[in-house]
Amino acid sequence: MAYENLLFEIRDGVGLITLNRPKALNALNSALLTELGHLLDEIAVNEEIRAVVITGSGDKAFAAGADISEMQPMTAMEGRKFSANGMNAITKLETIPQPTIAAVNGFALGGGCEVVLACDIRVASTKAKFGQPEVNLGVTPGFGATQRLPRLVGAGIAKELLLTGDVINAERAHQIGLANHVVEPEELLNKAFEIANKIASKGQLAVKMTKQGVNEGLNMDVERGLQYETELFALSFSTEDQKEGMAAFLEKRAAAFKGK
Repeated sequence: MAYENLLFEIRDGVGLITLNRPKALNALNSALLTELGHLLDEIAVNEEIRAVVITGSGDKAFAAGADISEMQPMTAMEGRKFSANGMNAITKLETIPQPTIAAVNGFALGGGCEVVLACDIRVASTKAKFGQPEVNLGVTPGFGATQRLPRLVGAGIAKELLLTGDVINAERAHQIGLANHVVEPEELLNKAFEIANKIASKGQLAVKMTKQGVNEGLNMDVERGLQYETELFALSFSTEDQKEGMAAFLEKRAAAFKGK
């Protein structure tokens, strides 16, 4: 389908999604969220794409939040539908087989921060700002922050951010584990693609199963999670990539993975 609020391209096996409403600081409206869900469905089944980078258009914002002008007149039922649409799209970002990397170029607030939270890895520009300021608007987060933020940074820090609505800079985000890396603005996409390309060079079935193991394990107790890891490990021995990877190691050469 044609996308009016997103840009998308594939660079050497890495998909690049750009949230593209620069005049609105890439605010997340219903149309953008619906488009994002459709695009992620297409990416999930595209074996050419081995990793995904997501960023925002322009140099001011990744996404400054959900679109307040759209939300302000909503009824409770309309708010529920809006939240469900956003939850659907952002959960797809979390659960697609390919690893996802957020390249946070500016403000990532509210819904924008929730997009970041759903990614596997986060690279921040020194100009990036993060926050969940929904309490300032008299609402709760609606796209997953109450669940994903505590799992990422711990309950205490998450509650402070969620309950105060404070906005933090990239250095603080790095300190608390919200950002994996902080780089100068001109290096942001280079760093994100450096990580994506490294991931793309690995055995893709193993990469996908490893991501699945982490995601599923976070929703299990440790004992069941460890058993799940054993099953994934066993499954990996049914692949051609396992035979190639281990043969390449023993023969001291680079592996030629085929994703089979």
